[in-house]
Amino acid sequence: MNASSQSDSVEGVGGATGGPGNTEAYRRARDGLLAASTDYEAALRDFEWPQLTGEFNWATDWFDHIARGNERPALWIVEEDGSEQRISFADMAERSDRVATWLAGLGVGKGDRVVLMLGNQAELWEAMLAVAKLGAVIMPTTGALGPADLSDRIERGGARFVIANHGDTGKFDEVPGDYTRIVVGESVSGWHDYAEAAAMKSAGPFRAVTDVSDPLLVYFTSGTTSKPKMVQHSQISYPVGHLSTMYWIGVRPGDVHLAISAPGWAKHAWSCFFAPWLAEATIFVYNYARFDAAALLAQLRRAEVNTFCAPPTVWRMLIQADLGERPAGLREILGAGEPLNPDVIAQVEKAWGLTIRDGFGQTETTLQVGNTPGQPLKPGSMGRPAPGVPVVLVDPITGQLTDEGEICLDLAAAPVNLMTGYLGDPERNAAVMDGGYYHTGDVAVRDEDGYITYIGRTDDVFKSSDYKVSPFELESVLIEHPAVVEAAVVPQPDDTRLAVPKAYVALAAGWEPNRETARTILEYARDHLAPYLRVRRLEFTELPKTISGKIRRVDLRRREEQAHADGETIPTEYRYEDVLSDTIR
Repeated sequence: MNASSQSDSVEGVGGATGGPGNTEAYRRARDGLLAASTDYEAALRDFEWPQLTGEFNWATDWFDHIARGNERPALWIVEEDGSEQRISFADMAERSDRVATWLAGLGVGKGDRVVLMLGNQAELWEAMLAVAKLGAVIMPTTGALGPADLSDRIERGGARFVIANHGDTGKFDEVPGDYTRIVVGESVSGWHDYAEAAAMKSAGPFRAVTDVSDPLLVYFTSGTTSKPKMVQHSQISYPVGHLSTMYWIGVRPGDVHLAISAPGWAKHAWSCFFAPWLAEATIFVYNYARFDAAALLAQLRRAEVNTFCAPPTVWRMLIQADLGERPAGLREILGAGEPLNPDVIAQVEKAWGLTIRDGFGQTETTLQVGNTPGQPLKPGSMGRPAPGVPVVLVDPITGQLTDEGEICLDLAAAPVNLMTGYLGDPERNAAVMDGGYYHTGDVAVRDEDGYITYIGRTDDVFKSSDYKVSPFELESVLIEHPAVVEAAVVPQPDDTRLAVPKAYVALAAGWEPNRETARTILEYARDHLAPYLRVRRLEFTELPKTISGKIRRVDLRRREEQAHADGETIPTEYRYEDVLSDTIR
């Protein structure tokens, strides 16, 4: 099919638009949050979610609306070798129009699920917008997956199209299914060439083909305790819900925003797609094969990055380097993925005079709780509920509201930033929405000022001698020791205490996994933890992780439970009473 006939085949795609009403309501809500960017009380008091109705499509009714004729950079990608690419908002709208036109010619239509297995490259952002413009459903997928995981995702997710880089196409040789294959990069037999889209005559501008409740995204969770769940989001749950994320980040129009995040996971959509473009900011990407703290710091300075978000692992590596003076453009810095250790926050604050702000959310939601710009921080707390987000703490036993319990969203308040559900899993949906609440599975405590402090996953918190033990609290102390890169604390069954805390530790370079190292770590934990939280067992190991890098504590717990059931002592562990026998107190 030639370009002109293909263009004719999709001319007028979209039907009647949702009109300017939805777009303007969306803008008003956004502008209200921007105006209260450092005034949490005002945002909490005045913010209301925009009431969008009928037809709405974020790619056509928001992105295209702000992008047409806008020559400011929407995307700025820098490679390790120094080469770079800058794409304006206007160019991104036009490029995604051409890709949408070409995809429609291949049969992509409303409701079709499209696997995107791409890295941090221009084609990823083009394709996400293009798929959305057609009313199809984006299924982001990490390139780290192998054939078995891909088979599961394509089968359970019902994918009809796959867009992947040349280097990953071989994985699909072992992935059965009747799906159309599209390759980015070198041509591959049996795959359509994505590059053909660039020569298309655009059928744009496209108009909304989707209603607010239609699906837009399906994300697979990382599967820390079970088979990955399929999380479905609508045309508003992420596109509108990420107003809360934008507010937490503190990103403003014209900013340059950098978030260290890998495509395929929800955090990428949070900080590398919706939130910055919602604020009309530039998404800055620095691609590297191996992390280099000095190189990243140089990019922060060269690009005059204004808002920077990184996972705790990156922050820990940055403080081991020479932070130097604060990058001139930097205004807001954030941590996400897991709670940050207070010592890391203190070191960055001392060097730069900026405080790393924490936040909490899930694949299933946008930002729920956060330390927002300009507000007082409390050590260890992840902040207060985001404006418009009905966060409550629920006692997991009684179901009553409490100041220490499971973090939940009150469904009676109709939280906009909540998924539509787990695809194809009615039993799990019923469980997670039980009792009128969406249950996050995370436990926290709230103080008299409304600040919420994370305790741990409901299935990670355990009791020892009738004391409640939060693994995170112990791990935060352990990683302060210079020998410890990562730590995971799990319960080891104990006939007297019910369970005792055991730490699995990954060592820093230069430290040997021996008795003396165990002694110094256990001594440090003893001196910095309450007696009832004392780490009683320690083992050096490489920690089991999900494909997204989250620690699979469930594997470690099972190992401990099996050893106890077999009546065995794990020979590679160090026991507190043996290692510190001469200093026990």
